[in-house]
Amino acid sequence: MTDSVLGLAKALINRRSVTPDDAGCQTLMADRLAPLDFNIESMVFDDTTNLWARRGTDGPVFCFAGHTDVVPSGPEQDWQTPPFEATEIDGYLHGRGAADMKGSLAAMLVATERFVAKHPDHKGSIAFLITSDEEGPFINGTTRVIDTLEARQEKITWCVVGEPSSTARVGDVVKNGRRGSLTGALTVKGIQGHVAYPHLARNPVHQASAALAELAQTHWDDGNIFFPPTSFQISNIHAGTGAGNVIPGQLDVLFNFRFSAEVTDQALIKRVYEVLDRHALEYDIDWTFNGQPFLTDHGKLLDATQRAIEEVTGHCTELSTAGGTSDGRFIAPTGAEVIELGPVNATIHKVNEQVKIDDLEQLALMYERIMEHLLC
Repeated sequence: MTDSVLGLAKALINRRSVTPDDAGCQTLMADRLAPLDFNIESMVFDDTTNLWARRGTDGPVFCFAGHTDVVPSGPEQDWQTPPFEATEIDGYLHGRGAADMKGSLAAMLVATERFVAKHPDHKGSIAFLITSDEEGPFINGTTRVIDTLEARQEKITWCVVGEPSSTARVGDVVKNGRRGSLTGALTVKGIQGHVAYPHLARNPVHQASAALAELAQTHWDDGNIFFPPTSFQISNIHAGTGAGNVIPGQLDVLFNFRFSAEVTDQALIKRVYEVLDRHALEYDIDWTFNGQPFLTDHGKLLDATQRAIEEVTGHCTELSTAGGTSDGRFIAPTGAEVIELGPVNATIHKVNEQVKIDDLEQLALMYERIMEHLLC
């Protein structure tokens, strides 16, 4: 049963691999890749398990990238079926990770088995870069594997990331880039006091409100043909002791930029400081840089992907850089061409996550055709 895309997807979903636990998923994949003459390397960094598997020693290197970890299920009683028991219902496969992204992993592996059987003497190399830390803090996952590969001058030429890129039908959208991401943890300092004696206190909420409004209304850039304009969003805000008669002594704000290629992280940081200083705030900020924007706007990989999708579905695909970040941001800076192609993303991270079973088989066909266009 696991010889099929559906069977392998089920076997992966049944492993409770909540980030950063791999729960044996990579061993299952490695056991399938080793008989195909893949050299298997398990790279464990702290709490994260990574798999680098490569068939061949020559270039160019075609790589599938993905992750075995999933987000928590949330309350299991809210699910129609147990989240870690893969279940078929009316042509859909239900379970945590069905769309994000164990279905893609199954399609990648089965596509590779079929491709190697048909083309055992293909050009170049085929590789898998799989991590158990994509949904988590992304510290010990793909970025550490890339550091290792770069140190030994092992380069990826083309990379397909299996993130769920599709919107209405599989293959209708391909992500050919992603925006950059920058997070700021702002602490505005005030003086705690009694609400009846405001002249003896300093309310950081009142002080910061105008500055936060200015940041929220600032026009950062116009984006470009590939990227939407940079956005600023406040995700968390907190002040106060819980008492109604106490002026808070501190305001904590967490905000994020999703930025286009028209601006840099350093330029954004500079403009934030200018706004905060102009409003005469006493503050601290801790910055977390999550990745630069990347773009594959042309090249053999994009051409092969568009051809494969049209051959399998009869439809053209739309290129997009929308959505969150992905591990493609760690791979693209090495010079690799990177795209993301995976299932419909309507239910990812939700209760009752599901994927259309027929879509997984179509996805495997797309992956196989991409390899044929590039390596034959």
